[in-house]
Amino acid sequence: MTTTRFDWADLPDAVHQAVHAHLRSPVLTSETVSAGFNSEIAAKLTTDKGTVFVKGMRLSHPRVWTQQREAEINRYVKGLAPPLLWHLEVDGWSLVAFEYVEARHADYRATGDLKLMVDALGRLGRTPCPPVELRRAEQRWAAYVDDPGVLSRFAGGSLLHTDLNNENVLVQDDRALLIDWAWATRGAPWIDPALWVIWLIAAGGHGPAAAEAWAAEVPAWETGDPAVVDAFAQAQARLWADIAGESPDPWTAGLAQAAQRWALFRKRR
Repeated sequence: MTTTRFDWADLPDAVHQAVHAHLRSPVLTSETVSAGFNSEIAAKLTTDKGTVFVKGMRLSHPRVWTQQREAEINRYVKGLAPPLLWHLEVDGWSLVAFEYVEARHADYRATGDLKLMVDALGRLGRTPCPPVELRRAEQRWAAYVDDPGVLSRFAGGSLLHTDLNNENVLVQDDRALLIDWAWATRGAPWIDPALWVIWLIAAGGHGPAAAEAWAAEVPAWETGDPAVVDAFAQAQARLWADIAGESPDPWTAGLAQAAQRWALFRKRR
């Protein structure tokens, strides 16, 4: 995970000039956004023409490819994500700018937000997978599944977000928007609702059964063979245990514990 977060003022002058040219106006104020882990720069930039959200990484960063992924996928998820305005690479930096959305992060303990999330995942399930190079589910989790036959059932033609952290969900009055599509994946349609279960458990206020009940509100959940979902839950528990390691930070430990609880719940059923 990225630990270094730069402020707008820290970027080179050439980057500032290039951004000003795209904005057609100088930046009057900048506000660093603390949420999220992937970006080295995340800022709300305000000019006399309006406000944009800019995120980015140095071109030397090992995950800079995620910037291109987000830029490529954005036009295929209209209505599900804030519109992309531009993508530029200058003076060692890759930046993407999005239309600024006045919203808050989702609260996974609030019924209203959960209903909006169900709607968003339902709309995502009806969105065709775009002709963009994406990771494949059966490849992403191969190291955590012992049975190749079961692993092959993770495959599919659906567009998946896969990083359903509540901070990747922006809530307005009547809709939820999904941001940070860096880990977009092609796979079986039930996978996103299944991953959401872990985030709901980690948020608190939901046991595994209650979390699955919310996931079941998403139509794609019903397409999952229970035995394959069992294997997927075990794979996620192994994955998060691997990520957590011996001395996890509280956030990672919470996700690892949530994944373990879900896997144990599935195993006992």
